[in-house]
Amino acid sequence: MRQQMIDMVYRVQDEICKTLCELDGVDFREDIWNRDEGGGGRSRVFSGGSVFDKAGVNVSVVHGRLEREAARSMGGGKILGDEDLDFFATGLSLVLHPKNPMAPTVHSNYRYFERGDATKEGSWWFGGGADLTPSYLFEEDARHFHSTLKAVCDRHEVADYPNFKKWCDDYFHIKHRNERRGVGGIFFDDLRLTDKEKCFNFVQDCADSFLSSYIPILSRRKDLPFTEENSKWQQIRRGRYVEFNLVYDRGTTFGLRTNGRIESILMSLPLTARWEYCHEIESDSEEERLLKVLKNPIDWVK
Repeated sequence: MRQQMIDMVYRVQDEICKTLCELDGVDFREDIWNRDEGGGGRSRVFSGGSVFDKAGVNVSVVHGRLEREAARSMGGGKILGDEDLDFFATGLSLVLHPKNPMAPTVHSNYRYFERGDATKEGSWWFGGGADLTPSYLFEEDARHFHSTLKAVCDRHEVADYPNFKKWCDDYFHIKHRNERRGVGGIFFDDLRLTDKEKCFNFVQDCADSFLSSYIPILSRRKDLPFTEENSKWQQIRRGRYVEFNLVYDRGTTFGLRTNGRIESILMSLPLTARWEYCHEIESDSEEERLLKVLKNPIDWVK
């Protein structure tokens, strides 16, 4: 399973980056990196092109030994406790920040984790998901994104779209703002409901669906006209993105706790962002329309 997952994340990284190169008009910067404790990865970042301010598509394949506190807080922690602190983890993680405020940011991550020799109960699991973060709400975009993910879930008995959708809304919650980071998608962790192969097939299908879930949206929005005020609002929303990733995101915390590569961990942050003191928005504006959905998530597909 380790090798199946490694092969899959590298393949999907290649496929996504090929499409992004064609869209953005520039090649990516690639860094092959090694981790002192074991393993490494391949980071690819786009900047300076026509579509993205910053976009990253990363693969990591790491192994080593967990700190006891980290082991207790992650999947399998309650079952394994302080046993089997040796770990293996691999995954694909991407965040794309378009230039145009009308085009949404998108995040996706799919991963596989083992502790020990992966033979004990609770010693292996899959996790991941994808979520959409617009600055301006286009309902057809949210419906398309969610419909694509629901179709994937419906093809696999290990998946539960309504549960994964709610999990996403709850996870990407900026508690100190009482806002969701975006309009959601799916999120799941500690997935080991049946045999590994069925779980892997679901995760692979999710990863393969990324381009069809997002590129049609990007193509509709990347060339729309926008104003300076639209760009200012985009910068403020990016500030919220930063707040979530640095305060709440478990992937960021895991990377820092396991001595991951800092540039790759913080690849998810936008190139620029804004924090305006006591920022206010106009009533009945497009900005308020987005905020209402972020505070009260809705079901985009049934």
